[in-house]
Amino acid sequence: MTSVLVIDDHPIVLQGCRRLLEDWGVERVLEAGTVLAGYRLFRREKPDMVIVDLALHGSGLSGILLVRRLRAQNARIPILVFSMHGDPVIASRALEAGADGYVLKDTSSGALMEAFERVRRGQPYISHELAMQVAILGARKDTPLADVTQRELQTLALLADGRDYTQIAEELGVSYKTVANTCSQLKAKLGATTLPELIRRAIQYVETSPGAANRPGRMV
Repeated sequence: MTSVLVIDDHPIVLQGCRRLLEDWGVERVLEAGTVLAGYRLFRREKPDMVIVDLALHGSGLSGILLVRRLRAQNARIPILVFSMHGDPVIASRALEAGADGYVLKDTSSGALMEAFERVRRGQPYISHELAMQVAILGARKDTPLADVTQRELQTLALLADGRDYTQIAEELGVSYKTVANTCSQLKAKLGATTLPELIRRAIQYVETSPGAANRPGRMV
């Protein structure tokens, strides 16, 4: 494989990926730390494969939106999500957006290589344990998060990270009113009657999600 674009806002992760990819024979590793920089590099350099995180610079789960944009630009480009988010809801959304594979950052280098090789060959990849959870989630339509939209999921993540409405609006690039309406919808869907209760639900959701113990702070 000639080139791989890695999009992640953690320099250590970028450095580690570069070393592994070069050891695996990748001739050219492109790096980006933001959604915009990643998208521009993708358009300009046309890499053979993309590895992307989901949470970039505190902007909720903007990586999911980026995956969708990349897939819209190139229907055949292999896309591997590399994230600390072990929640099956998040994994399911990423796969629905167009990712070919989903691997957790706390995995071994061997497992990462397996995911990389499968996705590179055009085969889907998701760990067995997480795949089972995603399958169960799909079968359980009564889960509180089953009807939560992607924007609502981003807002929920930022609420759990302690952001107020103004900060969330700035990070998601929407109006204050849009955030307020989104939170009202989340209250109804999650059974919360007040904002403090919704924030508690958001924190509980993030802290009890699979892989939460491995996350820096509350959000990845």
